[in-house]
Amino acid sequence: MPLVILSGLPSSGKTKRAQELKEFFERRLASQDSGTDSKTKDYRIHIVNDESLNLNKHVSYNTAADEKKARGALMSAVERLLSKDDIVIVDSLNYIKGFRYQLYCVARAIGTPHCVVFCACMPDMARIWNKTSQAYPETIFEELVVRFEEPDSRTKWDSPLFVVAPDDPKLPEDEIWDAVILKKAKPPNLSTVVKVVKETNYLYEFDQTTQNVIQAILDAQKSGDPTKQIKAPLSSILLQLPPTRVVTLSELRRLRRQFTSINKMHTLLDMTRVAEGFVEYLNQNLNS
Repeated sequence: MPLVILSGLPSSGKTKRAQELKEFFERRLASQDSGTDSKTKDYRIHIVNDESLNLNKHVSYNTAADEKKARGALMSAVERLLSKDDIVIVDSLNYIKGFRYQLYCVARAIGTPHCVVFCACMPDMARIWNKTSQAYPETIFEELVVRFEEPDSRTKWDSPLFVVAPDDPKLPEDEIWDAVILKKAKPPNLSTVVKVVKETNYLYEFDQTTQNVIQAILDAQKSGDPTKQIKAPLSSILLQLPPTRVVTLSELRRLRRQFTSINKMHTLLDMTRVAEGFVEYLNQNLNS
C-alpha cells in the first residue's frame, strides 16, 4: 500500500521522477520517528521497472509477443509486492490504458489506494533524450510514441492523476501523499470481487457464466450484428464490441483467463454479478 503508476512516452523522465518519489516517501516516513506525523506507519518502498526485472528495452518491445511477456513480468512483480505494508512505484511506460486498468484492479482487489503520475513530455524532447541515452532503438521509440494512450483523469483507473512537466522543479509531493497515504481506499468493485470462496460449485458456475458471455459474443459476430452491442446472459450491462474489428476466440479466452485469475480466490456467489463484472472487464479491455 499504495500503488503509484508512472506513465509517459519512452525517455520522458519517468525513472528520474520515480527515484524522486521514492526519496520523498523515505524522508516523509522517516519523520514518524520524530513524532511529526502520527497518521502514518512504516512502509517498505519498491520501484518496479524494466531494470529491476532484467528486461532489455532493445528486446522487450520488439514484437507484440515480447511486449506481452514484459507486461506479464511487470504485473506479476506488482501482484507479488503490493500489500498494505508496501508502497509500489511502477516505473514503466504503462502506455496502454487497458494495462493501467488491470493495475488499478489489483490495487482495488486488496483495498489499497492508487494514483497515476503522468510525465508529460513533447515527443521531440523525448526523441532528443532517447538519442542521448540510447534507451530504445529509434524504430521502437517511434512505434511506442504512436501507440501511447495518454492518461485521462475522467476515468477511474487514471484518477487521481498528477501531471508533471519536464521543467517542473519537483513533484506535487504533498498532493500525492494525501492521495495515496492519507486517503482511504475505495472498496473492491464488481471486477475485483468481495468474499472468500465458500461454495464448492462456485468455480464451476463461474466458468459456465463467463463461457456463456463469450459464446454470446461469438454468436453475435456470426450473425453480423450491426449494433456491436450485445446483451450477454445474466448481465444488465451491454457489451460493446470494437467497431472496426472482429474479436477472436483466442483474445476472448486470454481476457477470460485474466478475469478468472483476478477473481479466483474470491466469490460473488451471485452469478449475475459475475456476468456483469466480466462484461465490464471486457468493455474496458476490448475497446482500449
